[in-house]
Formats: sequence, structure tokens, C-alpha cells
Amino acid sequence: MGEGPHGRTAEGLATGFLPSFCRVGLVFAVVVSAELLALVLVLGAAGSWAELWQRLSLLSLYVQWIALGSAAMLCLLRPWLQGLGRRLEGVVAWLLIQGVAAAVALAATALVPVSDWSAAPVGGGALVARTLGVSGIVGALLLRYLYLHHQWKQQVVAESAARFEALQARIRPHFLFNSMNTIAGLTRSDPALAEELVEDLADLFRASLAGTEQRSTLGREIELGRRYLAIESQRLGGRLRVDWDLEELPQQAPLPILVLQPLLENAVYHGIEPSAAGGLVRITGRYRRGRINLGIRNPLPDQAEDAHRSGNRLAVDNVRQRLEAMFPGAASLSEGRIEGDFQVRLVLPYPWRPL
Repeated sequence: MGEGPHGRTAEGLATGFLPSFCRVGLVFAVVVSAELLALVLVLGAAGSWAELWQRLSLLSLYVQWIALGSAAMLCLLRPWLQGLGRRLEGVVAWLLIQGVAAAVALAATALVPVSDWSAAPVGGGALVARTLGVSGIVGALLLRYLYLHHQWKQQVVAESAARFEALQARIRPHFLFNSMNTIAGLTRSDPALAEELVEDLADLFRASLAGTEQRSTLGREIELGRRYLAIESQRLGGRLRVDWDLEELPQQAPLPILVLQPLLENAVYHGIEPSAAGGLVRITGRYRRGRINLGIRNPLPDQAEDAHRSGNRLAVDNVRQRLEAMFPGAASLSEGRIEGDFQVRLVLPYPWRPL
């Protein structure tokens, strides 16, 4: 598969399926999983509670050495493994896990009496064989899970790219035609403003027609949103009122391209246009504790005024999916009513360290 949205081939999305075992969160998951495995093995062999705790302390140390040693090897060799191809990458990763397990088993038999490892005395070779058997099964299951998870992520990214292309093709003709009519009306009365609107419109379409692999920044997305609302303000006049309430935000924060503009377009299309009185679109932005919070709020027209405007969720679903693809599990987009208005709220991580 070629390069997906947001240029993530450098992160191994398209070249390999192994995640980065150097990440603290993944190392913690490895430690917890290894401890659970040790507990399961002890429960199946120990007789009394006293024997259980004695063996658990020893076996936990043993399993953790294998788990953390394997994670360290996969962390250090990940760039090389990614260049092998997925099938060979899985085979070599499994052999690395087996190699670490064998080394730890041999070291353990030399340092600790073999009879302490199981309910009945066994030879050192039997301990190594048992260790390789368990690590081989667990390692194969783990690698299979990581591969399926990687496939699922690729499917999400591919679907996100398809939806983004659909969003590009769906640029509402009425917006283009109305904008052109507005610009045509200003060419004689206010040529300077007409030229400014042409530039704004060109920037919007340039961003809309950009490839799905391109990224944007928070500052760029806010600027595109301002340009879009400037065009709509000229068309709708006093019916559209805009309030930008932004505190100091990290302008360089990475974002998928065209995140804010489709949400602002929905606010205008569903909140302002159907109402004869118009209304206020309010955009708020805060940065607290490594999280960027953005809110877009618009009035809700009467049902009679909005009778022919069924909610089009393509833009909202697309933005949500592209945020998840870029910030897996770390970003959110929520919708709801607040004090009679409709609000969309985005929460984004910054700084963000991709997988």
C-alpha cells in the first residue's frame, strides 16, 4: 500500500507492522502483560498460597526479564526490521523473542536452582524447552495481534482518505456560485475588496484540492477559517456575525488539512442561512495542560426554517476519522446542544509524538 494520509510512512504505518517498543506506554503494557502471564503460570502449578507467592516472586522476575529484553531488542532493531517486508519482519521478530527467552533461561539455570522453577525438579534443558515453548506461543499470538491491529489501522486510514476525497468532490456548488456572484457585485463598487475575496477563495480551493498526504497546522487552519467566514460575511451581510475568542494557541501544532473549514461551513449552512434573522458563530480556543480545545458554536434555527436541510454528517464524520487516524486515541470531536445553540468541540493533543 502506498503512502497514506498525513505522510505516515515514516512512522512505519505502510512499511512495517511493529509499533515502537521504545514508547513508555507500550513498555508499561508489556510489563503488565508479562506479570499477568506469570500469575497464570503460577496459578496452574502452585499448591498452597505460601507456595504461590514464593514462586510468583521468582517467576515474575524471570518473565519480566524475557519480556523487557524482547521489547528492548524490538525497539533497537525496529528500523532494520521494517525494511524486511512484513512477513520476514514477523519471522525475524519471533526469532528475536525466542533468542532472548533462550538466553534468559540459560542464565537462570546457571544462577538459580532448577527445582525452584516448577513443582517437580527438572533438568536445565527442560526449563529451556518449556520457556521456548511458552515464549514461542505467546510471541506468535502477540505478533499476530500486532499485525491485525496494523491492518485495521491501515483500513481506517484508507477509508479516511476516501472520505476526504469525497469531501473534496463535495464542495457545495452553491457556495462557489454565491461567492462568485458576491465578488462580481463588488468588482465595481469595491474592487480592492473583490480582489481580497478572490484571494481568499483561491486559498480555500487550493487547500481543498491538496493531496490527502499533506498536513496543515493550527495557525493555517484558523487562517483558512477566517478567510471562509470573510467570504460568507460579504454574502450574508449582517445576518452572519462572527466572534473569535482565541487565547494564545500553539500555531505550529500539526493537524490534518481542512479540519476547521468544513465545521464552520456546517455552522453557516445549518445555523445561519436557514434563519431570517441570522445569528452569531462563535469560535473559542484554549490551550491547557498539553491539550488544545476548540469550540464552534452556532444558533439552531426553528424547525420550520430548517425543514429542508437534513443534517449532512459527511464533513463531521470525515473530520473525526482523520483526527483519529492522525492522533489515535488522543483526539476527540464531540457535538451537542448548549443553551439553545449547537456546539462542536475538538480536543487535540500538543505536543504530539506519533507512534
